[in-house]
Amino acid sequence: MIETLISSKTRVKLLLKFFLNSGVRSYLRNLESEFNESTNAIRIELNKFEKAGMLHSRPEGNKKMFWANTGHPLFSDLNSMVRKHVGLDRIVTDVAAELGNLEKAYLTGHYANGNQSDTIDLVLIGNVDPKHLKTLCMKAKKSIHKHINYKVFKHNATFDKLCEESKGKYLLLWEH
Repeated sequence: MIETLISSKTRVKLLLKFFLNSGVRSYLRNLESEFNESTNAIRIELNKFEKAGMLHSRPEGNKKMFWANTGHPLFSDLNSMVRKHVGLDRIVTDVAAELGNLEKAYLTGHYANGNQSDTIDLVLIGNVDPKHLKTLCMKAKKSIHKHINYKVFKHNATFDKLCEESKGKYLLLWEH
């Protein structure tokens, strides 16, 4: 859907990278290998975003790091648009809000790092009925056309320990 409105594939990738999870930071060469595109195409788009004030940058050693400007007037709109493009709004309404005893839902994996994928990885915290969860995920999969992987933790403390050990990125999607 978003590709219809924004013709530059590089620009779409950068929107996903920086505006899905505002904690993501990256530099040109890393984006080049991640996107498998030329540095020139990526640099042009980064410069446009930076000139518009949508991205911040700062030199760190021999790299110029980029990250989203969460204070930009369009940040929340872009974040919402990207979340809808990925299907996270459907996951929240079709899965998280329907589980009843769910305390929190986190996005992990590729999308939490701002990378495109055919799979959405979730961590769910709460007392969840596995059969009901599977049914809800199948329903959401049909509407967003992405596979949904999930891990369920009954207690937040177990998840917190996992976060410390893995040092992975986790993006809070839903909280009761």
